[in-house]
Amino acid sequence: MSMIYSTLTSLINRISDEFHKSFLFTTIFTILGFIENQWVNSFFKSLYPSENFLSFLNKNNILKNHIFNPLIVIFLFSAFLLLSLTRLSMSLTMTILIGFVGFFIGCVILPRFFLNGENDKIIRFDVDDIYSLGFCLILISIVFFFISIATVGGIPLLKPSIRYLLKPIFTMPVFLIIPGTCLLASAYLKDFQDEKITRSQARFRFIFLLAIDCAFLLLLGYRTPLLAAFLIIIIIGFYGNIVSLWEVVIGALIGVGAIIGIGYFRSLGELTITSSTNPIYTLQSRADFTLHVLDLLDFIGGNFGLTHGKLLASSIPGSELGPRMMVGKLIAWRTEVTITPSLIGQMVVDFGKIGVFVEMSILGFILGIGFKLMRITKDYFYIGIYSLILTYTVLGIETGILDIQVLLYFAIAIFIYLTILVKSRN
Repeated sequence: MSMIYSTLTSLINRISDEFHKSFLFTTIFTILGFIENQWVNSFFKSLYPSENFLSFLNKNNILKNHIFNPLIVIFLFSAFLLLSLTRLSMSLTMTILIGFVGFFIGCVILPRFFLNGENDKIIRFDVDDIYSLGFCLILISIVFFFISIATVGGIPLLKPSIRYLLKPIFTMPVFLIIPGTCLLASAYLKDFQDEKITRSQARFRFIFLLAIDCAFLLLLGYRTPLLAAFLIIIIIGFYGNIVSLWEVVIGALIGVGAIIGIGYFRSLGELTITSSTNPIYTLQSRADFTLHVLDLLDFIGGNFGLTHGKLLASSIPGSELGPRMMVGKLIAWRTEVTITPSLIGQMVVDFGKIGVFVEMSILGFILGIGFKLMRITKDYFYIGIYSLILTYTVLGIETGILDIQVLLYFAIAIFIYLTILVKSRN
């Protein structure tokens, strides 16, 4: 395994180095370096609120120390339920409570039995390898962005109707910009921790990464990946002491506003609502629809499930139906539509209420171990990987964790965490 890792990182480092030496990227980085220096030494930067702005927030222990605790998943799931105007059935209520209990056991209770000794056996990753990997992922995503818009003959944000002509085979690689951003931000965090760059420089680079994500993802008309990039930058910055607590709170409000705004204007463009409609209606209608779908899935899943793993397996490329198309077939016999099943939808259809408890426990344990490992080591890489899996769990509250690339991120995290747990026992 170490030989494979060494070969892969050697290749990625070579590719990254060649691009950095090219005239195009030398010019780009020279310009960015100049802008960064102007930013760091700018008079207007001094007008920006200090770290102690809204200092009363720091007095709240929950916000200060646990704002991105894995239990935020339960809090946000509950908030999502409150958005809906539809009353939950008794069966679905029981299923959700079972899932919450399983998640709590997994993320709070089980991690207490692990990683309680020395942390010298914890794997450390070379920052150059992480930077090169992140850089290459972003390059790939940019290339496929231009391929995607070329195949549909326009920019989906400006022509919402052509968004449905986008081909997943070209758009899926574009989403590699998310883990690429995560890895680059983590590498910049490491430079800040090693005092190679200042806090102001690190903040500038975080903002620049987020601007790149906004430029490409927003033009494609996707808001969920854009929110993923936003969350990852916020979480890494917060635990790396690059982003202040008040910025997290303000950022959360801006994020919610962006979700409402993008959804509202996209719905106006698609003529699904009128200008007199309450902007928050787009969120309420999505919550209503998603919970209605979940109620149907809970009914057909019962206590022991119906598909027994087939729904999760349909995420694998080459499957006859994708997971969200399979949900459409299960509840409406329509395979031409994609329907989001929420975080526990796949669990209850595959394995019923028992499966919800088991899978939510496993998910909680992954996040719980990641959170504990991050706080023990304060290592840039473990902050990054925790931010990635927490972000997609939060987003999965509505969409589910069903995309193959997201499942791959979790598989990598599980492999790394299990390796560390095994080594710590020896």
